[in-house]
Amino acid sequence: MLPAVKLSPGPVVFSGTNLRSRSASVPSVSSLKPSKFVVSSLRPLYLAPLDGPKSAEQKPQRQPLDFKCAASAADDKESSAEVVPRSEAAQKLKISIYFATWWALNVIFNIYNKKVLNAFPYPWLTSTLSLACGSAMMLVSWATRLVEAPKTDLDFWKVLFPVAVAHTIGHVAATVSMSKVAVSFTHIIKSAEPAFSVLVSRFLLGETFPVPVYLSLLPIIGGCALAAVTELNFNMVGFMGAMISNLAFVFRNIFSKRGMKGKSVSGMNYYACLSIMSLVILTPFAIAMEGPQMWAAGWQKALAEVGPNVIWWVAAQSVFYHLYNQVSYMSLDQISPLTFSIGNTMKRISVIVSSIIIFHTPVRPVNALGAAIAILGTFLYSQAKQ
Repeated sequence: MLPAVKLSPGPVVFSGTNLRSRSASVPSVSSLKPSKFVVSSLRPLYLAPLDGPKSAEQKPQRQPLDFKCAASAADDKESSAEVVPRSEAAQKLKISIYFATWWALNVIFNIYNKKVLNAFPYPWLTSTLSLACGSAMMLVSWATRLVEAPKTDLDFWKVLFPVAVAHTIGHVAATVSMSKVAVSFTHIIKSAEPAFSVLVSRFLLGETFPVPVYLSLLPIIGGCALAAVTELNFNMVGFMGAMISNLAFVFRNIFSKRGMKGKSVSGMNYYACLSIMSLVILTPFAIAMEGPQMWAAGWQKALAEVGPNVIWWVAAQSVFYHLYNQVSYMSLDQISPLTFSIGNTMKRISVIVSSIIIFHTPVRPVNALGAAIAILGTFLYSQAKQ
């Protein structure tokens, strides 16, 4: 066994001679050779300074553990991870509401617009009333401060002018098309807008695109051609109106992207300004093309054949035209152009299907196949453009 070392309970005073004499009597640790191992249950020996008797009772302080900081960081990550999914879910819900509202308003507009054109076939006046209604709604909203009026200057309106010209042409051409052919056929032809966008950007602007983008144009063009050839109630004016509308809206998008960079105007106010300027541009042309005398005679005929319902149809198509365009421009502030393009493709599907059901439009299987191929090509185009 190890020899016991006896410590005196009293204070110990170290001196030079005393230290040497006592150190000689205490054996060194290296000289101790235990014969066997012994397990001792004695408490460990604590060495303390000679400041007082209570100091020997003090225990060494424990160091703080690092895992507390790590746990705190983990808690912060968990809390932030909870916030991120909630914000993403709220954003997805908001976009879904935008899309559902956009599609529903567009379907309602196309239905009432076609009803008006069947009873009152004056597309120039119908287009003018749509722009006038939207302009009046936004002017009232600005005057009553329901919506904050945009801060614009002369340069803003100069840049907006070519956009408004293209928007006016596209709007009137689409209305003329729907006055001559079925709504479904107009929207099938309008699904070829990506092809016009690529061709204009390539040959007029010098832009190049990946090979998949060019390949996606084949089903678009082929599907539209198949649908046009097999259309039972084909009309050249209606077909050309849809084609001109495609070309005009492509230029509208190009002018808008180039001119509105750096302009701090919301989507709602931007479309309101666009409607006001388009109304100013369109009104004299509508009077020249149709005129008040034709409108008066056509209105009397519509009231005699349809009755007061035609008033509601005109009001509904004017209001819903502005609302669906306004929501589409508002959604552009929240989503990417790719998502908007996909949403626009799905919108055309909803309009085509709903118009066929409501107006009992006769559709042959080969005609439906052409429409499906064109819409599929539009979807492939949006994916290839990503």
